[in-house]
Amino acid sequence: MKANCWISTGKVRVDRVPDPGILNARDAIVRITSTAICGSDLHLYNGFMPTMHSGDILGHEFMGEVVEVGPKVKNLSVGDRVVVPFPIACGGCLQCERQMYSLCENSNPNAWMAEKLFGHSAAGIFGYSHLTGGFAGGQAEYARVPYADVGPIKIPDGLTDDQVLFLSDILPTGYMAAEACEIKPGDVVAVWGCGPVGQFAIKSAYLLGAERVIGIDRFRYRLRIARDRAGAETINYEDQDVYENLLEMTGGRGPDAVIDAVGLEAHGSGATYAFDRIKQAMMSETGRPIALREAIMACRNGGIVSVPGVFGGLIDKFPMGSFMNRALTMKTGQTHVQRYMKPLLDRIQKGEIDPSFIITHRLPLDRAPEAYQMFCDKQDECLKVVLKP
Repeated sequence: MKANCWISTGKVRVDRVPDPGILNARDAIVRITSTAICGSDLHLYNGFMPTMHSGDILGHEFMGEVVEVGPKVKNLSVGDRVVVPFPIACGGCLQCERQMYSLCENSNPNAWMAEKLFGHSAAGIFGYSHLTGGFAGGQAEYARVPYADVGPIKIPDGLTDDQVLFLSDILPTGYMAAEACEIKPGDVVAVWGCGPVGQFAIKSAYLLGAERVIGIDRFRYRLRIARDRAGAETINYEDQDVYENLLEMTGGRGPDAVIDAVGLEAHGSGATYAFDRIKQAMMSETGRPIALREAIMACRNGGIVSVPGVFGGLIDKFPMGSFMNRALTMKTGQTHVQRYMKPLLDRIQKGEIDPSFIITHRLPLDRAPEAYQMFCDKQDECLKVVLKP
């Protein structure tokens, strides 16, 4: 089969690789009909995540048709159309019983690697380095899905791939980020990053009752989409002082909750940004937490800081004094996708949200290298690429 493989920093290639097969009684094989490039894939592409091997198959946002099931998979049948969640979860451990599926205790065969970096291991993830299990991803013609009796959700007739593909990751991620904000009527929420997750965080904040949502970015087309399609007020941080503008927009109080939908590759300006770039280049910090610092400082006293943006290791100059003295709460985590798939599918069916509004480019899988370059460099107003095997 064809698959998009990581070769080295800044280089991916579509290669011929062996077809996947059933390895465990709870496996399924899915023929991919749609897959996408996620912003967190760029952390791999740009060399910021450790334990990548040349030839690793990328991709954790995918859906398709079941073509084979293991003998213990009773909930799926050949021919079913499914969306596959990016965290791999066994369904039976303590964390899965708590519906904290991205913390599954059994799905990462390389847990020892994660324990050295994080203290404890989280779940296995498709196509996201050997730190998270070394599982082949879904930017391919076929994928093996472990624990298929727990993860994939069947899609009813009448819904297009474009409408449901993002149930695999970024729609639940934006929703969980907004849910973490404990939004109350009248609340103001500020979202750093108007990429795909940020757009869904904005939409989800409104779905959960926010009165105002403010999107912060530097790319005019992403800010335009945030205004026109997600309904946000916007701040361009290259033209305006974010902190001062947020205070002015909230009567001097600051947003009730803030969301860092950027993560470890945040951009900025000034001495602190230069410090982060140098430290990251020297591998003495693994993330540039400019957006996170700014979000913490801007959040109102007693507010909530929600962090769906991916971080991989250590960061410097964390404003702990501000965080502690102003009684802030931080909520983070890889998304517990399985928890949200059915409720969000119901919202899609009811017409409360159409996730396809973020798609700007559709390309064949063969053009994945071009798509990665375009997405990484923000060429041609690229917000979200869907690849078709």
